[in-house]
Amino acid sequence: MSFITEYPLWFVVFCMLLGAAYAALLYFKSSLFEAANAWVPIFMALFRFTSVSILSFLLLGPLLRTVFREIEKPIIIIAQDNSESVCIGKDSSYYKTQYKEKLEELIAKFDDSFDIKTYSFGSSISQDLSFNYTDKETDFSELMEEINTRYSNRNVGALIIASDGLYNKGMNPLYTSQKFNFPFYAIALGDTAIKKDLVLAKVAHNRIAYYGNSFPLEIQVDAKQLDKKETMLTVSKGNKVLFSQKISINNQKYSVTVPVMLEAKEIGIQKYSVKLNNLEGEITYVNNQKDVFIDVLDGRQKVLILANSPHPDIAALKFSIESNDNYEVVFSLASDFKKSIKEYNLVILHQIPSLNNPAAAILDELEKLDIPRLYILGNQSSLNHFNARNVGLNIVGSPGKQNESQALIVDNFSVFSLSEQTLKAIKKFPPALVPFGNYKAAASSYILMKQKIGMVETSDPLILFNASGGSKIGVFTGEGIWRWRIVDYVENENHDAFNELISKTIQYLAMKVDKNHFRVISKNNFYENQPVEFEAELYNDIYELINEPEIAINIINNQNNKYPFAFSKTSNAYKLNAGLFPVGEYKYEAKVKIGEKVLIQSGEFSVSALQIESLVTEADHQLLYSLTKKQDGEMVYPSELLNLFQLIKTREDIKPVFYTQERLNELINFKWVFFLILMLISFEWFLRKRNGAY
Repeated sequence: MSFITEYPLWFVVFCMLLGAAYAALLYFKSSLFEAANAWVPIFMALFRFTSVSILSFLLLGPLLRTVFREIEKPIIIIAQDNSESVCIGKDSSYYKTQYKEKLEELIAKFDDSFDIKTYSFGSSISQDLSFNYTDKETDFSELMEEINTRYSNRNVGALIIASDGLYNKGMNPLYTSQKFNFPFYAIALGDTAIKKDLVLAKVAHNRIAYYGNSFPLEIQVDAKQLDKKETMLTVSKGNKVLFSQKISINNQKYSVTVPVMLEAKEIGIQKYSVKLNNLEGEITYVNNQKDVFIDVLDGRQKVLILANSPHPDIAALKFSIESNDNYEVVFSLASDFKKSIKEYNLVILHQIPSLNNPAAAILDELEKLDIPRLYILGNQSSLNHFNARNVGLNIVGSPGKQNESQALIVDNFSVFSLSEQTLKAIKKFPPALVPFGNYKAAASSYILMKQKIGMVETSDPLILFNASGGSKIGVFTGEGIWRWRIVDYVENENHDAFNELISKTIQYLAMKVDKNHFRVISKNNFYENQPVEFEAELYNDIYELINEPEIAINIINNQNNKYPFAFSKTSNAYKLNAGLFPVGEYKYEAKVKIGEKVLIQSGEFSVSALQIESLVTEADHQLLYSLTKKQDGEMVYPSELLNLFQLIKTREDIKPVFYTQERLNELINFKWVFFLILMLISFEWFLRKRNGAY
């Protein structure tokens, strides 16, 4: 502990001289205290000298420097796989009882020298140990991300993962573990032996079919250790069998794909059950049946992509839109387009109008027919012709000049919602190339994304929506979104985030303008581990969004049981997270009262079983072994579980870390300084008062 001032320390001498001068002036050869004892003026002078010296010293702005030494114990992270696959087979009771006790005994062995952190992982992460093995998926990536976020730059000694090594969501842990520099240990759960099992491995189908048409199912049947056995594959709807075929298994590792064609005879969500007859000796029968849900629609919507010239954005858009069977995509260069435009439900205009082709006739007809359109601007766009279309955005700039702009999500955007995973992925998307200039969006516009140029967050829109006449309009002010699709795959090994962004955009624009005052929006199908969510919009007589009235909804299952919920309010609409529902088909009825009118909206949805954990029943201990060797650790089996304590305890690189921290505080802020000065002045005042002075 030491003092620091911005002045030289020898200035303290002046403080002491000032204190001495003040004391001498008051008490040197003073006649006021001649009758008092000789020590009284000496003590009073000493008190005055000390208090004035301290006050003078405080004027120098002194800082008290304190050095602290902190010890951080090594952190041991224990992560337990809580997915269903761990407990498939005869050892299920062992993992819920004896194994649990052993793991708790291991944790108890680590004394106060270690800081133990526990997690369970599967479909999601929780900060405690769970041994119910009910998670429907296994995601190592989320576990690694949690550890990296929470313990980056901390003294992590080791990570112990208890798992069967099977994962079916996220990236390979061998890849995601590269960022860590501490050892991994693994407790190898499950059994690697190949067991008798008949598996309905895959039922490939389109999510949407069209009334009156045929639609295909592709059913993959796998069988292990069941040579010379026979089973029956059936596809049924309700109590009616629509397809059946005998499957003759002719080797110990058998696989066959069976094509099935069905007729779409009813409109709405249709449930089809695919089933294999159980065979004796199978390790589980859970994977012998699967329900699929097909949304049968009246007709497919047509999307036209008109472009000024070929561009990689167009392929990215086409692939993304066509991932939804509800849309048929047609591409044409604007200069080559000769067909009637009125047959399309939505037109995407890539860099149209352009510098060399204003496409006035096409744009005039689109406006006349009130066809929704999505403008994508770029280096070839004519900003003057674009501004003349009054789409809710005006850009004043110079042709050919562009900025690199990162996407910045607007929090209060309410036209549609994007999932948390997509919002997280968008933050990592590379910059788009946007026109350089001054942007002015109409007050009626809804901005989904703003531009972030370098480190500057601007108010300029990157993606916005508006309405013109009776049609909806969207504007992507930048080109280069094909890079977003690539980065989405690099980061997540899928295109889900990019596809959701494009799909929600297309769905909103292509949706026919609904003149209903009350709308309820929801997906048609959810998996059993996904919360059932709704959004609702309420309009007054002049079609302004309102959300003062309360909205109630009943969700009804096949047994006619009703589950009531109330919507919560957003900035100008409504939303509801109804939580998880069992597998099955449901109907809903939502009601709201405006004045004397009661408005009702109804619909239906289905909840599908997620059986991905039962598709592979053999543990992947090779993955765990490779992971631990790569991270300088070891893999053990449950019987050797307690050995982990000694393996970790004896490592030289797992030890406490000492941190030295320096703290600076202004001396004047310490209360004890105030009370010291007060005490000195009080003692002096008391002695002066007692001896007849003031």
